[in-house]
Amino acid sequence: MDVMTGNEMVAIPAGQVTLSDRRTQRSWPVELAPYRLSACPVTQALYAQVTGRRPSTAQGDRLPVESVSWWDAVRFCNALSERDGFAPAYRFPADGEGAEWDASADGYRLPTEAEWEHACRAGTTGPRYGELDDIAWYRGNSDERIHDVGARHPNAWGLHDMLGNVWDWCWDVYDAEVYGTYRVLRGGGWFDEHWSCRASARRRSHPAFQVDDVGFRVARSVG
Repeated sequence: MDVMTGNEMVAIPAGQVTLSDRRTQRSWPVELAPYRLSACPVTQALYAQVTGRRPSTAQGDRLPVESVSWWDAVRFCNALSERDGFAPAYRFPADGEGAEWDASADGYRLPTEAEWEHACRAGTTGPRYGELDDIAWYRGNSDERIHDVGARHPNAWGLHDMLGNVWDWCWDVYDAEVYGTYRVLRGGGWFDEHWSCRASARRRSHPAFQVDDVGFRVARSVG
């Protein structure tokens, strides 16, 4: 990936993270193998290089791409993999229903929800990996607008904008029995109050949903 776009990849160590859901009062541990995660959300410059499209409401090369659906994100992952010579991670059935993840592929993909939270925490156990005003753009300091990636302090593993600026799409289905195909969103955005910008905060949306505070970052499996 092009470092100039702010989307260099960071090696994330193996570990365990405990996910929790406030609605159901459920928590569950997840063991994770090592993987790589982009240091910042995908920028508009990189998205345009790969797809030829600039879908965002606010325009700027180093702004996170936004107004992209989950479907847009997984298709971008495959296109970026093909550009960079990796095996695409996703297959799309002929009937157009759903997407299948080939876990053996070395290409770019969306992080799982557990990978996202493990990377966000970077070894910390509190609600955030630093003081919110130092690490995130949110309603209290964003002037109600999106900002260039990488302008706030990173976490201990070198990841920027894990909280605030834009929500990140994750691979996971949120709760199939209750919400069908809705996918997980993590991290909070530039218009959110402080309570949404926490490592454990979960949101959900339809995979076709597009709005100006939702973007994504990419992961790759290793080994």
